[in-house]
Amino acid sequence: MIRRGIIFASCAVVGGALGWWAASKQGLGWGLLLGAAAWQLLDVYYARRLLKWLRSEQSNETPLIMAGAQPRLPGLWSEIADRIRRLLKNREQQFRESQTRLDEFLAALQASPNGVVLLDAQGRIEWCNQTAAHHFGFDAQRDVMQHIANLVREPAFNAYMASGNFLQEVVIPGNFNTPARPVKLSVHVHGYGNNRKLLLSRDITALEQADAMRRDFVANVSHEIRTPLTVVSGFIETLQTLPLKKPERDRYLALMAQQSQRMQTLVDDLLTLSRLEGSPLPGSSEWTVTDTLLAQCEQEARALSVLIAPSGQQLSFDSGPACEIAGSHGEIWSAWFNLVANAVRYTPEAGVIRVSWALLADGRGEFRVKNSGPGIAPEHLPRLTERFYRVDRSRSRETGGTGLGLAIVKHVAQRHGAELLIESHAGQGASFSIVFPVARVRLFQPA
Repeated sequence: MIRRGIIFASCAVVGGALGWWAASKQGLGWGLLLGAAAWQLLDVYYARRLLKWLRSEQSNETPLIMAGAQPRLPGLWSEIADRIRRLLKNREQQFRESQTRLDEFLAALQASPNGVVLLDAQGRIEWCNQTAAHHFGFDAQRDVMQHIANLVREPAFNAYMASGNFLQEVVIPGNFNTPARPVKLSVHVHGYGNNRKLLLSRDITALEQADAMRRDFVANVSHEIRTPLTVVSGFIETLQTLPLKKPERDRYLALMAQQSQRMQTLVDDLLTLSRLEGSPLPGSSEWTVTDTLLAQCEQEARALSVLIAPSGQQLSFDSGPACEIAGSHGEIWSAWFNLVANAVRYTPEAGVIRVSWALLADGRGEFRVKNSGPGIAPEHLPRLTERFYRVDRSRSRETGGTGLGLAIVKHVAQRHGAELLIESHAGQGASFSIVFPVARVRLFQPA
């Protein structure tokens, strides 16, 4: 301010001196006025330079904080320009920091396993992550500012959005939903800001399938246990209320024992599945000789065949080259015998069952069970390893099957890195194979 006063006084003195020189006392007043006007014009010049600098920054003609961009101004104008430069520099830095935080926030939303959609007050898409784009079939770039009702036409979703009641979520089919492979999405909307909405989507297909499997599992177990339990209860009531002769009593007791054994087998299979799902994977330090496993399978299979088919079945066992398999002896034996037992149960009398072990050319080991039974239609093959799934329920119950055998085989194969292969055609028998990886098979070297 002092410098500004000195410049004003200097302009007045110079103007007054010029006026005195030109017109003596009469020119002094005009000289002073002329000096003040000159000072005012100079002030306006500096103000215009400052204004031009600010306008150039606003129009992005010249970056404001570039070295040398600030105009050189005297006195107060220099201080004003410097303060404005510092204010704008701070604003620029704050903007960059805010932009960085926004980018990090959007990156976090982009990495979210859930779909995130930001909607404006009119329900138009302001932003969405790739997960939401996958869930709903959006294009994250093209569909910005499109009304979500025009892109998601599911009636349940539109009714949910129209209701305005977002306390609960709504479940709708996903973008890739098909009857063969259903996809379910859980959608929940939350309001925020000025009538804006945050839409969250979550793929609950696996949860829905798990819940359906749980319901089916409970229903199947209840049904499987109810039948033999009803038989046993009925025979017990008969024995308690009627005076039976010894042959009848013995027959009833034999049937009760048979149904009790059926329930025991079911419980044992359920416990086996539970143990397989909850125990650590088998290591590679325990080796089992294939000849031993095959001999055990043959002994049990022939005993079962006598019960299932009294007239006899043609069973053949080919042990192939003596090998060892790394893994759990009990689990491998359970898988092998389940395949053999299924073949015995589903092959009619006088039918042929061939069981073999072979070392493949690439070093893998294959356990194969082939039978001449009724075969399996193609539509049943994908579901054979589901728990309690049966192609012929009546036949399975007649022969004492629980419907869990192939589920156990699948789990054992997966735990040993092996592959379960099924080949069958209706009326042409079936072939079941477990192919063990090279790392778990080696030739047997007797000590």
